[in-house]
Amino acid sequence: MLKIEERASLTKQSLESERNSDGRPILENPTVIGFRQDEQGHWIAVLSCGHTQHLRHQPPWQSRAWVLDPAQRAQKIGQSFRCGWCAQRPDDDNLTPR
Repeated sequence: MLKIEERASLTKQSLESERNSDGRPILENPTVIGFRQDEQGHWIAVLSCGHTQHLRHQPPWQSRAWVLDPAQRAQKIGQSFRCGWCAQRPDDDNLTPR
């Protein structure tokens, strides 16, 4: 018969498993600082918090015709943008702030 050795669980996750492991500050109200395109030509908003967000215009599911117009994109720069990554809590509520 084989002996099974169980190892103790880690009580605290490493910093690598936190969403903000690179130390960027979590901003309350991030803004759009620019736009770029991905390999397929879809537009991506670059946010002041360091995260990015795809902004696709694919009617009827995603209607963002403004993203196709350079002038309308330029008007969005500097406006606040709710970042989904910044809005999420850490994976483990027991993690203490640094």
